[in-house]
Amino acid sequence: MLKFGQLLTGNIHFYPVSDHLSKIYRKAYSKMAAEESKFDEVPLVYKVRSMDLADMGRKQLDLAEVEMPGLMECRKLYGESKPLVGANITGSLHMTIQTAALIETLSAMGAKVRWCSCNIFSTQDEAAAAIAEAETSAVFAWKGESLEEYWWCTNQALTWYNEQGEEDPSVGPNMIVDDGGDATLLVHEGAEWEKKFEADGSMPDPSTVDDPEMKQVYRIIRQELQKNPNKWRTIAENCVGVSEETTTGVHRLYTMAENNKLLFPAINVNDSVTKSKFDNLYGCKHSLPDGLMRATDVMIAGKQALVLGYGDVGKGCAAAMVHAGARTCISEVDPICALQACMEGISVVRLEDVVATADIFITATGNKGIIMVDDMAKMKNNAIVCNIGHFDNEIDMNGLENYPGIERIRIKPQVDRWVFPDGHGVIILAEGRLMNLGCATGHPSFVMSCSFTNQTLAQKSLWENRGTGKYDCAVYTLPKELDEEVARLHLAHLDARLTTLSSEQADYISVNVNGPYKPSAYRY
Repeated sequence: MLKFGQLLTGNIHFYPVSDHLSKIYRKAYSKMAAEESKFDEVPLVYKVRSMDLADMGRKQLDLAEVEMPGLMECRKLYGESKPLVGANITGSLHMTIQTAALIETLSAMGAKVRWCSCNIFSTQDEAAAAIAEAETSAVFAWKGESLEEYWWCTNQALTWYNEQGEEDPSVGPNMIVDDGGDATLLVHEGAEWEKKFEADGSMPDPSTVDDPEMKQVYRIIRQELQKNPNKWRTIAENCVGVSEETTTGVHRLYTMAENNKLLFPAINVNDSVTKSKFDNLYGCKHSLPDGLMRATDVMIAGKQALVLGYGDVGKGCAAAMVHAGARTCISEVDPICALQACMEGISVVRLEDVVATADIFITATGNKGIIMVDDMAKMKNNAIVCNIGHFDNEIDMNGLENYPGIERIRIKPQVDRWVFPDGHGVIILAEGRLMNLGCATGHPSFVMSCSFTNQTLAQKSLWENRGTGKYDCAVYTLPKELDEEVARLHLAHLDARLTTLSSEQADYISVNVNGPYKPSAYRY
């Protein structure tokens, strides 16, 4: 009889699991499903998995704060003056312990906050419970949301109430913290449909779109149109701006701006050096192997790993695999990135070159249609396939789900073995979504302090400059001075001591003694 552990080994013959074991697994998963259907909720204020987790979340948050010197310095500098008083911020960003520290920093600076996660698997339920208990934000998030629940949570975070407890989009949000652009998307799509509805009464029909995410977006917009046909336009008109966390969301913003469809100012936090070169690179270097090992307990050393994409995220992933002892290769379309990989001693291949031999596949492109079902059909038994790009469309999950005769075996939450009719299987992590958040807890606190200090300063800049004309309906980046200041705030924690330029040295290279030390076009 096949041992359960053998399912995670190499090429094997397949035999059915005994009826006894099958009953045990079914019972275990039935119990798990029952637990996952329970929630703690105060309507309009929070909906989380369990408030019993709040104490655990608070203890983890206390630990995280020690590792987040940038955010703690923001509280120290601005906690008394409260520059964000009057700001009603909606956040759509992974509801983790680190995000809880960001939320409580915004709250300490005077903002009122409503929050949801930006990924169905990324919430740490103890973090959401800790925030709900502290009442530092309204929060609607739990790990393992359905798409319908996910967009319900997004709508809840975007729905603000007046003093009478009535829905009132004029109250807020007047600023948005976004990660991937879903909150921004819902506002813009909603505003566009309100114009159509006003003109001829037309409403979005979810049945007319194939994309399951857009079906839910259309459902929400249709629902809200019948309640308030001016909701989204009111939000857009009053929104001072959005600060966007990640590459994919930034691409969306630039596209809207180029097409004159961006309805409020946006700050591109992603391209701050202390975000992209730290979160994307060093964060993924840490959290990729963390997710792989928590999900599968696989021995990385000796395995062949293919990282698809060699931008900042791919560079971090490839470095992690190399350091773990994997025989690492990458695939790229960009000749500069490909040349960088070669100079690091990493082979540059095409997917088809290694599809039948690689043990671990990691998509990190930010694009779509990277690994298709026909590719997975050619992979060796129990090849691990995962994604660390923002969205879920790098891996062809739809093709996999609809492959004739395929069988899905749940190993544990966010770890599935898909068995093809010929008996070989592939292990898919987090259903093709962000595996480092679905199978682990994302990036560590220190690197997220860099990212979230940028977010905090972006929100402060947007709010303080509202009505001044400094920010138009365009996409901006934070100035180099702030980027360097974010880095400076984190150095003492690492016992780093900066050298100081003399006036003569500063004049020689045409910079100020106190910085910035590099031109804006400098590539770190």
